[in-house]
Order: sequence, then C-alpha cells, then structure tokens
Amino acid sequence: MTRQLTDRPAATAAAVAPARRRGRWSARTRRDFFVFLALALPNLALIAVFTYLPLINNIYYSTLDWTLGSASATVVGFDNYINFLTSADAPNVLGTTAVFTVVTVGGSMILGLLVALALNAKVRGTTFARSAVFAPYVLSGVGVGLVWLFIFDPGYGVLSWLLRGIGQQSPQWINDPQLSLVMVIIVYIWKNLGYCAVVYLAGLQSLPKDVMEAASLDGANGFRRFVSMSVPLLSPTTFFLLITTLLSSLQAFDLIRIMTPLGNGTSTLIYEAYLQAFGAYNRAGYSASISVILFAILLIITVLQVRFVERKVHYS
Repeated sequence: MTRQLTDRPAATAAAVAPARRRGRWSARTRRDFFVFLALALPNLALIAVFTYLPLINNIYYSTLDWTLGSASATVVGFDNYINFLTSADAPNVLGTTAVFTVVTVGGSMILGLLVALALNAKVRGTTFARSAVFAPYVLSGVGVGLVWLFIFDPGYGVLSWLLRGIGQQSPQWINDPQLSLVMVIIVYIWKNLGYCAVVYLAGLQSLPKDVMEAASLDGANGFRRFVSMSVPLLSPTTFFLLITTLLSSLQAFDLIRIMTPLGNGTSTLIYEAYLQAFGAYNRAGYSASISVILFAILLIITVLQVRFVERKVHYS
C-alpha cells in the first residue's frame, strides 16, 4: 500500500510534464505563426491585388466580346480563343514568338558565357569591361530602340552610310518583315547579353579551384576542363538563366514597339495582344484571350523546366 501511494505522485508528475511541454510548444508555435502573418500578409495582399486579381479579371474579359471603351459586352465563352487559334494570323504570330524566343535565349546565353570567360581572365581593364558589358541591360528599352533605329535606318542610318561608302545598298531592315525580325533579335541579344555574362561570371568565379587544379595536373587542357568540368558545374547557373531569359523573351515588348510600331514581321504574342487592344481594332476581349494563351504557355514551360530540366542540374 505504501508503494502504491509513493508511485502515484511520480506517475502523475510524469504525465503532467509532457502536457506542460506541449502547452509551451503550442504557445510558441502560435506566436511564430502570428509573427509570420504580420510580416507576410502585407506582401501577400499586394500580390493578390496587383497580380492575381488582374489575372482573374483578364481571364474573365477573355470570355467577352468587348470593344475597348464600350459600356457593354457580350459573353461569348471560348469563342475568342477559337477565333484566334483558327485565324490566318495565329501560325505567323506563334511562329514569330517561337523564333524570337529561341534565338534570343540561345544567343544571349551562349554569347554571355563566352563573354564571361573573357571577363574572368586576370588582365587589366576587366572591371571597366564588366561595367561596359552590363550597362546596356539597365538602359531603357525605349532609348536603346531609338538609338539602334538610327543605326539600322536604310535611308539615313549609320549602317546605310557605311555601306554606301563601299558601294553597297543598305538592306530594308524596317520594311522587310524577315529583316525586321532579325533586326529586333540582334538588338535584344545585345541588350541582354550583359545580364547573362555577369551571372555566368559569378558562376565561373564560384567553381571549386582545387578540382580545376587537379584536372590541370592530370593533363586536361583548357578546352577539356571547360567542356568536361566547367559546363556541368555551371548547370545551376544555366538553369537559372534559362528560366529567367525565357520568361523575359516571351514578354519582350518595348524594343518591338519602338523599332517596329506596326509589328511588321515582329508580332509576338504579347505584341499582338497590344495591337488588338490598342491598335486599330480595339478588341479588348480578343486581346485578353491572347494574353491568357501567353500566360498558359509561360506556365507550361516553367513547369516543364522545373520538372524535367532540373533533373540534369548538379548542385554539388
């Protein structure tokens, strides 16, 4: 009987202690949760108001037959999507978007890597060269487009003046649809080259030096080390640039608007949406459907990249 009376308080104390610990942990969890809400709710509210709400409204507008500025609209369901995808302009717009995106992304990344290799050399003037290469990326697209228009103009441009000096005629960069696309691609790659170069430069400088030195001692030359070691180790940087430059190219607008106002051969999805809404048509609902298609393409590409491309990324 004495043993039972002695053991009972000990058992009760052992049962109460975990309950107290659970109570203290629960209070701490609630406090951390409220701190998280206090810090995150303002940002989440701004994102919801300025990102997701316009997106939802745009999806709704895409189901309307609505002329911009009109006080009335008619619900047409998916007719705007069907009309665009079955129109004669859809293959040209989608093809132009694909060509522009693939060439600008590939050109910016390949040339950016080559420039980064040059900037990674330990010679005088690299600091100034890095600033000069990165400067076009932070310049206004409107200003860049105006300057390059002065270069490419077939009548009074700098390039036409140089060609006339050697007895050659300037190509019709602005009037020829194919050449106008080439012109915009050249300018876009030039503007975004510095961004890829700086990011790749950071990746090159973070490569493990002991591994590279070991490969050099084993007899691997510079090209071999670059192909077999640097490129695989740069895969996280490449993956990051692939996502960011792809999204940026699909949403490129300012250069196209300034250099080819009528979209002569340069009508990508985003610029076609602009022309349909604010050009001569004022078809706001039709334009919204093109924007939703662009959003769906961006979402699918991003998911596929994260799902499949990231598998080949070496993080260590």
